[in-house]
Amino acid sequence: MFRLLSYNIKFGGRGRERAIAEIIRAKDPDVVLLQEATDPRVIERLSHETALTRWGSRPDYSMGFLTRMPVAHHQWHHPPNARHAFLELSLEGLDCRIFGLHLVAWFSKWTERKRRRELRALLDGIRAHQHGFHLLAGDFNALAPGELLEVQRMPRWIRAMIWLSGRDISRETIQLMLDEGYADAWRRLHPNSSGHTFPTWDPHLRLDYVFVPARDAERIAVCEVLFEPEALVKEASDHAPILVEVR
Repeated sequence: MFRLLSYNIKFGGRGRERAIAEIIRAKDPDVVLLQEATDPRVIERLSHETALTRWGSRPDYSMGFLTRMPVAHHQWHHPPNARHAFLELSLEGLDCRIFGLHLVAWFSKWTERKRRRELRALLDGIRAHQHGFHLLAGDFNALAPGELLEVQRMPRWIRAMIWLSGRDISRETIQLMLDEGYADAWRRLHPNSSGHTFPTWDPHLRLDYVFVPARDAERIAVCEVLFEPEALVKEASDHAPILVEVR
């Protein structure tokens, strides 16, 4: 069993290292995938404060990581036209190749098409590894098919974008993952629960996901969205982290 945490730490995490580290330590993960990890000094400090001694980050790159396990291989991939580079991570002694991603934000039919293109580029790039067990996690900035869009709870400027897009947003990005044969870890274990991860002060959107090949879905033993302690989670970031335990 290994424990993986995926966490968007908002604008590099500067000034919030203590809160972020406390949340990470409370769940004792083996590996953490970080989004908006744009400042290596912050990630190095988080490494010290969490005792996850191996870490990776690049200036102005969104994806970073922390782990207690020796790193066999890690690499950032930046396909043409992608907003953020994807992270590929392989850990010694672990039969799982990990891919971290942070897709372009904003809610409109145009940005949804861009997210789908970004994701398509990642899936094409990892096709050589798709015969083995692998995991994709991160901030997809997208809604899954069938999930409620509570437009009235969104800022006015986002409501305007959605109205211009036909008063709803497309669900192409997550549908692509399902069409490609991946299982949504949260939805598989919690078919009737929202799993909202954003924003921490008024959760009404599920933007953060973990996917594994559907053939390996039984290997996901636990999937949790972390909102406790509430005050600390709100202080640390606008996203709640998502934790999975993998057999």
